[in-house]
Amino acid sequence: MQLIPAIDLKDGQCVRLKQGDMDQATVFSDSPAQVAAHWLAQGARRLHLVDLNGAFAGKPQNLGAIKAILAEVGEDIPVQLGGGIRDLDTIAQYIDAGLRYVIIGTAAVKNPGFLRDACTAFGGHIIVGLDAKDGKVATDGWSKLTGHEVVDLAKKFQDWGVESIIYTDIGRDGMLSGINVEATVKLAQALTIPVIASGGLSGMADIEALSAVQGEGVEGVICGRAIYSGDLDFAAAQRRADELLGAG
Repeated sequence: MQLIPAIDLKDGQCVRLKQGDMDQATVFSDSPAQVAAHWLAQGARRLHLVDLNGAFAGKPQNLGAIKAILAEVGEDIPVQLGGGIRDLDTIAQYIDAGLRYVIIGTAAVKNPGFLRDACTAFGGHIIVGLDAKDGKVATDGWSKLTGHEVVDLAKKFQDWGVESIIYTDIGRDGMLSGINVEATVKLAQALTIPVIASGGLSGMADIEALSAVQGEGVEGVICGRAIYSGDLDFAAAQRRADELLGAG
């Protein structure tokens, strides 16, 4: 079970939002590269970046901070990024800069032809982020609920060759209210590609619950507000996950 620290970027700073609201941003650091170095030192095996400005603008907005993070971690661990990825040129730019995975969210739902082309051109590098509430997919920074069922869309994307699915329960994200383990497992059981849990991680109980279902296809969890607020000790949580899975 990989615990994946999230570094959310807004105006070049590391922040956290509540339920995707850009006006409810807590700034944690003016140096995202130092934050990346910190999580690397704490034992992170992967990093999750979000270009928040990019997500709303539809194109990269924090390239300087992203490149600084990539320079900081080098080849040590894979880095994945979402936010504002709407065309193949942007994907190429990011992969050339050293990103291992790009995460396509809203564009995967609204422009499936683009996702298909991305999987063809950049096989092994494409992750889809599906944000959902009550089993229905949301788009546009969570502002619009669609009629699409999460499982149905995920199966289609799996067939096209995406690497994995990040599943976020948007009713819980940034609220420290606990991961929706049941919905995450339901999705993982329907797929053959891995699912990464996201949204609402609140403490060690979530880590233990997710470790118990790793065999169902849940390979990791994105850690956001809880590791910044101190509600979860990241290094201790990763050790605990390893112990539960016999790796420690």
